Amino acid sequence: MTKTHNLLQETCAKPIAQIKKFKISSASRRIGKIIHSCAINCISRLNQTNFNSFFFTLKISQISLLIIISFLLFSCGKIESYRSIPMSWKNITAEFEDLPNGIRVFSGRNKQIPINAWYVEVDSKQLDTDIVISSDEDRRETPSQFAERLNAVVVINGGYFLMHKNPAEHVGLIMRNGEIITHSLRSLLKRDKRYYVTRSAIGFDANGEMDIAWIASRNDSLFEWSKPMDNRPDTPIEALDFSQSSYWNVESALQAGPVIIHKGRRNVTDVEEAFFWTKIPDIHPRSAAGYKKDGKQIFLVVDGRQPDSRGVDLIELAIIMDDLGCEEAINLDGGGSSALVVNGRLLNKPAGFTTQREVMSAIAVYSN
Repeated sequence: MTKTHNLLQETCAKPIAQIKKFKISSASRRIGKIIHSCAINCISRLNQTNFNSFFFTLKISQISLLIIISFLLFSCGKIESYRSIPMSWKNITAEFEDLPNGIRVFSGRNKQIPINAWYVEVDSKQLDTDIVISSDEDRRETPSQFAERLNAVVVINGGYFLMHKNPAEHVGLIMRNGEIITHSLRSLLKRDKRYYVTRSAIGFDANGEMDIAWIASRNDSLFEWSKPMDNRPDTPIEALDFSQSSYWNVESALQAGPVIIHKGRRNVTDVEEAFFWTKIPDIHPRSAAGYKKDGKQIFLVVDGRQPDSRGVDLIELAIIMDDLGCEEAINLDGGGSSALVVNGRLLNKPAGFTTQREVMSAIAVYSN
């Protein structure tokens, strides 16, 4: 019975310890205290309860407790953003056999938040990078399937898509080899008001050099703006002014967003790109892409929705990409879609699992 008592204390203590690692509101802390009291009461009743029926009840209680804690951590109360995220990065390139020159792989951890992250640094002068889309009937493949089918060294998930559609439909631009496959997202209807947007996109020119811009398509051409349309909640921009734009010269591109780094400075443009009233700015597993002044490309994933990796919001994602030296950076589709594959190996745990979500688009790196 003493062993069981100790086991229960350990089981109940772990979720409570996780609560203490998060910066949450005082109201949420009160809920945490209630959960803690219930757990202690549960343990104290062990000697008064039939052993077998207790464990049946405990299993149900554990499930309920996890649901409550998950709701608490990711839904209830405002979780504050960290303004500094020191990461302990480790070069793990040597773990991969036959990795081409020009690729370095890193794993990182911050114990305080906590988060686990991985990034790949790619020398575009030695390797080719391109946008890829699924060729399956339902227009979906996992990043590992992309890597195997295309013989790609690195694959990271790409842009947003409508999961309930079959075949899947991309949200915004996809361009491949100079051909626009789906046009840019020009406007959004939110609470009976139409917002015209220049949603951000990642593109690659004929030499495989990366660019990130606020864009819109017109006919069969792409145009970029030096800054996004200045949308605000309930104050929409009512038309796109193409006279303020210039031709965006890329061969392949996809829309995602928002921009998180611009001209070497943190600049999260989720409001201007009309991501307000959505969950996009909140804490999630994340994927991001960017490039440094020397042209090296960065592809990052941050695990989330896990006890040992909380995930990050857009501001925190910008901090990490800024610390990695990015001149420009963009947020990609996240959540359960976030996955980074190197030499056929999945580096992260998408939303806490080893299985990958099928996605419509991705970014792939090939050996020359």
